[in-house]
Amino acid sequence: MTTRQIRVGITHGDINGIGYEVILKTLEDNRILELCTPVIYGSAKIAAHYRKLLEMPNVPLVQIESADEAKDAANNIINVVGEDVKVEPGMSSAVAGEAAFISLERAVADLREGKIDVLVTSPINKANIQSETFTFPGHTEYLESAVGDGAKALMVLCSDNMRVALVTTHMPLSEVPAHITKEAVVEKLKTFNRSLVADFGIHSPRIAVLSLNPHAGEGGMLGHEENDEIIPAIEEAKQAGIWAFGPYAADGFFGAGRFVKFDGILAMYHDQGLAPFKAMAMDTGVNFTAGLPFVRTSPDHGTGYDIVGTGEASSESLRQAIYSAIDIFRCREREAEATARPLKKQSLKPEKKQRPKNDKPEREATSQAPAEEKEPAAEQKAEENNPAQEN
Repeated sequence: MTTRQIRVGITHGDINGIGYEVILKTLEDNRILELCTPVIYGSAKIAAHYRKLLEMPNVPLVQIESADEAKDAANNIINVVGEDVKVEPGMSSAVAGEAAFISLERAVADLREGKIDVLVTSPINKANIQSETFTFPGHTEYLESAVGDGAKALMVLCSDNMRVALVTTHMPLSEVPAHITKEAVVEKLKTFNRSLVADFGIHSPRIAVLSLNPHAGEGGMLGHEENDEIIPAIEEAKQAGIWAFGPYAADGFFGAGRFVKFDGILAMYHDQGLAPFKAMAMDTGVNFTAGLPFVRTSPDHGTGYDIVGTGEASSESLRQAIYSAIDIFRCREREAEATARPLKKQSLKPEKKQRPKNDKPEREATSQAPAEEKEPAAEQKAEENNPAQEN
């Protein structure tokens, strides 16, 4: 397990957005330094620009050349962009997109090399960051390619009382139905189930699966994806020992407060899961990329161009993203330690002794060995705990 303080890499995101404001506001509270060692991938000059613009108290930043030099009990910053970078608060620009990518690329390289332990990303503009080197819809897809090593990423939005994962992420709504297949839903359920155990410490998690169509397809009258893809996926997941339930119509599920009965919710598309989540947990919500060998979180808001420079941006989501990254990192360490040397399965049946050849058989024992115990079938467990279906 990690003995030194956890190093949290923080990217500056879009330099024309609210990234620096929320970073500086978060680091104003020195208690952060009791939990971790922040390493900002950005620019001390840009940080000073926003501190002056917002008339904020001075937050001491220690400039370092490499994350290897990070000092505990200090806010460290690595200058990854030149001093001549033009800052235009509230404006989208190619320069801002390039600066965001440089920060992200440098932080991810250090994450792979173990120079930082977890990554917290500030918001980017998904349009201006596009280039020959960044052709992804967002952070999630980029990280899957950069550090996934073949593993599939899963977007999870989490708060104190809700965890929402997505089958599809950043794609046009018209393309979603074609991606709702039994195989895709099963894959996401397995990744989500594993994350709830290893990253959040929830054993035998209960996962609600939302429908794609209104009223869960109304028996096929409003769509066929539920009958053809989602329900078979739920049944296959149950066979694999996952406690999956549904499909539930999203409006009634959230409107009736059923989400509180589950450890996780699997939504079919972006706004289906994120709209209700953000309505209930906007300032405290965290975006977590599950399924990858490294921990990455981010605040669940965007660049906030419309409020840049006003001082109105809340730092609570970034603060929670840092806390969550630390918690998930520690949870993974505990889980890895607990499962490092699993006990071998022991049979309750006594081993048969081999008799020497030409030896007379011994008299049959009058008592029989106890029958081997079996775990209850996953289907039976699920059926006994299945909440009432949506009408």
